[in-house]
Formats: sequence, C-alpha cells, structure tokens
Amino acid sequence: MIALSLAEIAEVVGGQTHDIPDPSVLVTGEVVRDSREAGPGSLFVAFVGERVDGHDFAAQVVESGAAAVLASRPVGVPAIVVEDVQAALGALARHVVARLGATLVALTGSAGKTSTKDLIAQVLRHKAPTVFTPGSLNNEIGLPLTALTATEETKFLVLEMGARGIGHIRYLTGLTPPRIGLVLNVGSAHIGEFGGREQIAQAKGELVESLPPAEEGGVAILNADDPYVRAMSSRTKAKVLLFGESGEADVSAENVRLTDSGQPSFRLHTPSGASDVTMRLYGEHHVSNALAAAAVAHELGMSADEIARALSEAGSLSRWRMEVTERPDGVTVVNDAYNANPESMKAALRALAAMGEASRAKGGRTWAVLGKMAELGDEALAEHDAVGRLAVRLNVSKLVAVGGREAAWLQLGAYNEGSWGEESVHVSDAQAAVDLLRSELRPGDVVLVKASRSVGLESVAQALLETGAEGEVAAR
Repeated sequence: MIALSLAEIAEVVGGQTHDIPDPSVLVTGEVVRDSREAGPGSLFVAFVGERVDGHDFAAQVVESGAAAVLASRPVGVPAIVVEDVQAALGALARHVVARLGATLVALTGSAGKTSTKDLIAQVLRHKAPTVFTPGSLNNEIGLPLTALTATEETKFLVLEMGARGIGHIRYLTGLTPPRIGLVLNVGSAHIGEFGGREQIAQAKGELVESLPPAEEGGVAILNADDPYVRAMSSRTKAKVLLFGESGEADVSAENVRLTDSGQPSFRLHTPSGASDVTMRLYGEHHVSNALAAAAVAHELGMSADEIARALSEAGSLSRWRMEVTERPDGVTVVNDAYNANPESMKAALRALAAMGEASRAKGGRTWAVLGKMAELGDEALAEHDAVGRLAVRLNVSKLVAVGGREAAWLQLGAYNEGSWGEESVHVSDAQAAVDLLRSELRPGDVVLVKASRSVGLESVAQALLETGAEGEVAAR
C-alpha cells in the first residue's frame, strides 16, 4: 500500500485513534486480515467471524510489528476504531485507488473469471507494473484488500468481481471504480440464488453501468457470442468493444485448433493487426478467455504481436484450475477441482476429450471424476443429467460420479445416454474414488477431477499425484 499515517487513515475511514502515542506513524506494510500475515508496518483488520474474533489477536500482531489495528472496539494496543470494519476497509481502498491514478480493469462473468483475470494480468505485465486479484478473492473483503496492495509504481489494477445477488457488483464498483469493464458470460453459476439468467444478467451488467462515458475513457468489453452480455451495450455510456466468434466482434480468433496435448492454437485478430497464438493452457474454452484478455490489452495500447507473444507465454496462476501433471508412470492428472458450474464442467470435459485423442492412440483411456455442481436450484437435476450425457457423447472412457444425489444424477444421465453399464460408476466419497482409480489406472490414462469447491475433490487429484503406478511416491 502507499504509505499513509495513522492519522490520515483515521480521517479517511471516519475512525477514532486509541492507544496511539504518535498518530504520524506510517503504515508502510500490507493491510491484512490474517494475523499470521502481519509484519512490520502493516495494518491488521480485525473482523469478527462466526468462529474467530480478530480482536483477540490484536496484541499478537502489534508484537509482530504491525503499526495498528483497524477495529470495532478498543483493544489495548494502537488501534483505529470504527463502527463498521468492512465499510472502513472499503473506504480506505477507495481513497488509495483514487490517489494512485492507475488504470483499473474490472471483470465479471458466470464462468472463467479467474482464468481470464490471470491472463489479463500476465499480458499487461509485459507493458507495465500490474496488481491483480489473487485466486478468486473477488468479494467485498477480498477486493479492497487486493486494491490496497497497489503501490505508486502500479500502472494497472486488474480486479475480479463476483456477485451472489443484485447490487453486489454495484457495491464493489463503488469501492474501486473501473475505467475498463469486461463481462465474460451469463451462465448457470449461482442460478439457484439469483432465480434465473435474466437476474444474473441484471447483476453482471451493473459493471458496465458503473463505467465512465466514452469521452472520459470508459470502455465496456463484451462477449459478442453471449446474447445476454451483448445486450448490455445498451446499459452503458462507455465505448463498447466486442470479442468472440461473431462477425461483429472487434477481437476474434481464426483457425482455432487444439494441439495433440489439448492446448489451443489460433490466429488472433485485433483492430491493430493479427498474430499467431499457441497457449500453454489446456482446453478450447481458453480461446474465449484469451480474446477477452486481448481486447483489454488492445485498449491499453499493446500491438497484436505483443499480445500474442504474452498470451503464448501465459500459464495458470491459480491452483486447481486445469492443472495438468504427468506422473512418472505416464498417467496424466488434470486437477480442475477448485469449482464447477454447468458451463465450466462441459468445457473441462471437452478439454479432456481433446487430451485423450493422443493418449487413446497409445492405449490410454480418459476418466472423468466428477461431483456435485452447487447452487443450481431447480435446474440441478437437468444440469447434472446433461453433464453425464455429454461425457458419453464425447466418448469419455469412464465416468466416476462421486458423492450423493447429484452424483447419482450424473451417472444416470450417462447411463441413459449410452447404456454404459460398467463404463460408469457411482461411488460414495473421495476415498472410494481414490481406491478405485489406484486399482485401475494404467500408463497413458488421462484423469479429470472436477466438482464444486464444497465437495473437496482436490483430495482425489492430490492422492493420485502422490502415488505412481507401483505405489511409489511421485517426483512432483
């Protein structure tokens, strides 16, 4: 964070100083909410959670060198006391962002937000210092904490914005007002909470409504292939730039193909020229993510050649998202277990099918180890059934459905589509899946592991990576 005195921070957040001998002391370190991350010059934000009260760690963080605590009550050590800690954190972020003058890029969407955010950040780093959301810390706490990591050297601030209801993105854009806003798609993620795609579109479109008008530099980057997103052009006064396969798209891809290992290759077209891209990521769905990142980079002055080079070098920065690892025995594990919704599940299955083409020629098989997709409401049965059926259509060798009712729906969809019989199986939990796979995997097999975060299927991928074909610990 840019250096601010405790007196300045208290004024910005409307707080009172307590037990602070010298209000001119500067906060020169990070703003943190985890006491274990507190260090010299930091500001510790004391949230009261369901199980842990951050105020209980106030003395500990000051002993670790923290300059003060942002708290809702006096804690006996240097503190800035406010009525609402979350609101104060947001006010501090808003103040720092305004002081910085960096270009703020915000993005949202039902699927692909984190992967696209990581791509944008890696591309923009080629041009200037860039700060971006770590992982998927995209809510009312994670977003301001990310913004507060920016310094005077920061030129680009790339922030992922999530929403679980109407008004959430409007609130986030009030904390960190973007100049460039990107909407990827409107899908089924959280449809049970929103009530329908129209409501999801209403919420996601709050991003483009927050942008400054075109004459002030505002740019809305929209997916031309998603009708819900394309329609958002009428909700903004910003300049509109389209990406996708549509003939209307300003940024598009030509000659899209997948390499033998399942990595996308295409010719990128932007208003400033065209250049070839071969990505390090896996799955054709990353082409759309790459086009979105290219549109942002184009608006910020990068040439087609510069963008293509950066996209070709970019890797995966966030864990458990299409992490591809080949074991010493030749089994490939694709850990995509961070989260799942119908769109991302189908994209992952298509990526698995593409990766399996090369392995199948050598006698290898494809395995889809899938679990529940959460928060689908009344659509849950139909969406799980559809994913099971797609696994059959893509000729996945074996589906392993893990968990309870929703997993049973996955298997039933596969069975009804292809009468698979022994080619699909429903197991009770992650350990049962691990036991099955350990006994049946052979060199050349490719295993995809994916489910909503609450299922915890990353444990399956981790267990598979710990063990080689003869039960020996893998080198990774």
